[in-house]
Amino acid sequence: MLCLVRSLIFELLRVSLTIVFSFVAILTFPLSPIKRYRIITLWSYCITFLAKHICGIKYSVQGLDNIPSAPCVILSKHQSAWETFAFQTIFPPQVWVLKSSLLLVPFFGWGLAMMNPIAIDRSSGSKALKQMLTQGRNRIENGWFIIVFPEGTRTSPLKKVDYQVGGAWLSSKLQSDILPVAHNAGEYWPKNALLKKPGTINVVIGKPIKTTDKSPAELIKHVEAWIETNMPKNSRRDL
Repeated sequence: MLCLVRSLIFELLRVSLTIVFSFVAILTFPLSPIKRYRIITLWSYCITFLAKHICGIKYSVQGLDNIPSAPCVILSKHQSAWETFAFQTIFPPQVWVLKSSLLLVPFFGWGLAMMNPIAIDRSSGSKALKQMLTQGRNRIENGWFIIVFPEGTRTSPLKKVDYQVGGAWLSSKLQSDILPVAHNAGEYWPKNALLKKPGTINVVIGKPIKTTDKSPAELIKHVEAWIETNMPKNSRRDL
């Protein structure tokens, strides 16, 4: 019961902050992308703070020293909404590869549009790949890390899906390293669930993977094997 009450309070504050920051984001339009990013990501720090102090969701990170100084493509497990904001508190300035339809979502999508994302229409086939490559090269050259969720959508911790090759293909074309990331956020912040469970989310960052001597298919298999092998076990829940 206490978890439910905490989750309801958290959701009320999260939605309220999202609405406020969506309008703040729109007002940042005249600024440079990096200045917009610095302002808008204050929302992520606020949500992380609320998740910790209201819901009891903390996180720990293993492998911070594996993050390279040069921008690269981050391929991460995708179990929850948690990583979509918490990664902004962990990794250097970043953009996401995402469905262009997300930019149409009221409030959240408006703020997202100001974050310089690589927004693609997945139904357009080769045109989407060309768009992703053009925008991806621009972001990397301008110092942005690129986050791709190779599972394609949020996936329950109990469910296994094949990883899509797009992120590995992009890395290969850009001749950029891949940074693999495993985490167990879905154990405490389940997909599409109101109830948040107290505990510590463990994030594991692997060593950068070179892309020069492998095909995209080989790369994604390597990444998938690393992530699935290094998935953290559940932390003790602090009730």
